[in-house]
Amino acid sequence: MWANKFHAMTAFSPYLILNKQQLIDQINRLAASHSPFLFIIDYKAEQGYVIKHDELDDRFIQFHTENYPSTAQLINRSIHQLLTWNINPISLEKYQPKFDYVVDQIHKGNSFLTNLTQPTELSTNLSLFELYQLGSAKYKLWLNGQFTVLSPETFVRIEGRTISSFPMKGTIDATIPNAEEILLNDPKEKAEHATIVDLIRNDLSLVANHVEVKRYRYVEKLTTNRHDLLQVSSEISGQLPENFHKRLGDILFALLPAGSISGAPKKKTLEIIEQAEGYERGFYTGIFGYFDGTNLDSAVLIRFIEQQDEKIVFKSGGGITAQSELKKEYEELIQKVYVPVF
Repeated sequence: MWANKFHAMTAFSPYLILNKQQLIDQINRLAASHSPFLFIIDYKAEQGYVIKHDELDDRFIQFHTENYPSTAQLINRSIHQLLTWNINPISLEKYQPKFDYVVDQIHKGNSFLTNLTQPTELSTNLSLFELYQLGSAKYKLWLNGQFTVLSPETFVRIEGRTISSFPMKGTIDATIPNAEEILLNDPKEKAEHATIVDLIRNDLSLVANHVEVKRYRYVEKLTTNRHDLLQVSSEISGQLPENFHKRLGDILFALLPAGSISGAPKKKTLEIIEQAEGYERGFYTGIFGYFDGTNLDSAVLIRFIEQQDEKIVFKSGGGITAQSELKKEYEELIQKVYVPVF
């Protein structure tokens, strides 16, 4: 098995990790033959997995999407057992220079929006597998010995020839009085969401025709182990060409990294992220999805809990704009260190 700098599953999995071109070729080949498969791609779109449906082994990998719910057996644990969840986030003093660098780059005109993330060490009484089994999320993914994802965010969904994306930008504690009104009317949140919608619309236009915003800034409630959150999303759709299955791998990679977890303009913003964050995201903020032979459903790899040797690390972040305030962005990073286990 090949080496993987992101804590490879060498001891845990029979699956080989593929490089970018291998991923594209394998996705194109399987989609062209309408063969079902699961795919997982890292943040930098440099490596990942493509696993044919008949090669999936739930001892090593399990997943769940809205369109393809998991059939794996539940673990023998009461969902009402009290979850312990203790976090040790980066200090405000260490976060500030990263934030200041991003804001300075924005003021210089190098970015309009930059997604700044950081790792948070945590301790919990549940294993990664138990978190996967007990988590309530639109999208779930567990890789034995590597990570668990409990994501609320769709990357792209393909039904027939319609490709749709659902970027999420804007979060608030749902217990705050008038939380939805505050969230929808916050100037910073408005600007951030508008920037991402424009970026995703442009991205989809690279691979599809007749791209349009179907729904703009609708609010969803997320229930977590800490408190309820309100999150703002939009829906953007377009029409793929008739022969798109033969080029599905190329289509997916043309859209990566996902706009909602990078920023705009994308190329320069990725350089800013690399300089500011000071750690490897790995598979965090990459994507995973399932192609059933005709349609595709996929997610952004957020709400991401990773095993790093003896440590467990949760990776989270938020979008920084010219209107961002240090303490609010720091609080959002911590606020997102949750799991939907309740």
